Amino acid sequence: MTTFKALAATAVLALAGPAWAQTPGVTDTEIKLGGAHDLSGIFAPFSVPAVAAANAYFDKVNAEGGIHGRKITYIVEDHGYQVPKAVQAANKLINRDEVFAMFLNLGTPHNIAMFQLMGPKGIPNVSPITAARQMIEPFEPWKFAGTSSYYDAILETVNYMSENEGTEKVCLMLLPTDFGKEIEAAVYQLRDEGKIEMGAEIAHKPDESDFTGALGKVKESGCDTIGMALGISQMINAIATARKLGMDQKILLSSAGFHTVVAKGLAQQGVMDGVYAGAGWQDLEARLGEPEVQEFVAAYKEATGEEYPGTGALLGHAGARIMVEALEAAGPDLTRESFIAAMEGLNFEDKVAGNTVTFSAEDHAGADEVFVSKIENGSWVLVDTIE
Repeated sequence: MTTFKALAATAVLALAGPAWAQTPGVTDTEIKLGGAHDLSGIFAPFSVPAVAAANAYFDKVNAEGGIHGRKITYIVEDHGYQVPKAVQAANKLINRDEVFAMFLNLGTPHNIAMFQLMGPKGIPNVSPITAARQMIEPFEPWKFAGTSSYYDAILETVNYMSENEGTEKVCLMLLPTDFGKEIEAAVYQLRDEGKIEMGAEIAHKPDESDFTGALGKVKESGCDTIGMALGISQMINAIATARKLGMDQKILLSSAGFHTVVAKGLAQQGVMDGVYAGAGWQDLEARLGEPEVQEFVAAYKEATGEEYPGTGALLGHAGARIMVEALEAAGPDLTRESFIAAMEGLNFEDKVAGNTVTFSAEDHAGADEVFVSKIENGSWVLVDTIE
């Protein structure tokens, strides 16, 4: 009888224990996060520095005692921008590592494929490195995007170019993926509204490197603007090739092309202007004189040894701050439900990203502004802000 009572008392205590005891990825000393990244493929210039910046932020938080006594562990897997490998990575992170949340996953089709594993378990997907509308549409309580979508940013940027830069007819050079389709949808929407005409549309492979033939079709089509949704090195290559062929068309990029590497890479090829992008954050270079940006640059350099953070690092830092703010607000009894509620209450200005982060129960896109920028002499320059 005594043994039975002891066992019963133990069971009651176990049931009455802290909620986090039943939450995957959470112990009394640790919070495990997972990330499926492109560390070796066409968007590695985003993922590699993003991971470094996020880890630098988490290291600082951990060194100061962590989140309610728990330290953050960020487990990263490389998918090389291949969807099957992304699914394998997510399966490992979710089912073997049992992470609390997925964080900074890169790639539109990759995230969409991984949702099949996240959705049934309600695993939060926070600040993915893609601005596709599918990151929060259709609405699910566990989906949280960091910034405005590709679709909204392209709409606003083409509107700006139409009203201020003479854009009338747009050709498209795209990866035929969900990422490319987002840019395509925005441009077609403006065509349907009668604001622009459409010219040639060419699909490209992720490993394609010769764009001469495609650019010939663009030239024949009579477009004054070329919208591109390609890999980082592909965009630099395609734009430089266009200029070498004597083509002076304006270039339109989404936030996937709004990267310091693109501006500097084009400058090395002699391309100093004529390139525009719409994104949900501001470029760092023009804001290096701001105290918060200076602090971030110095911390990143100390943590990584690299001289300049760049765009991927900016996104990693921004995402890490969102994650930490929400984990703090969720309180010591951390569950996925308390975390989601905390995410929906965040409201702060991110001086490093240059945007305002505001989530709610109805709106899971953190920053809603669109920043239209263009390249001038090897640097991105802000030309318009749409609230």
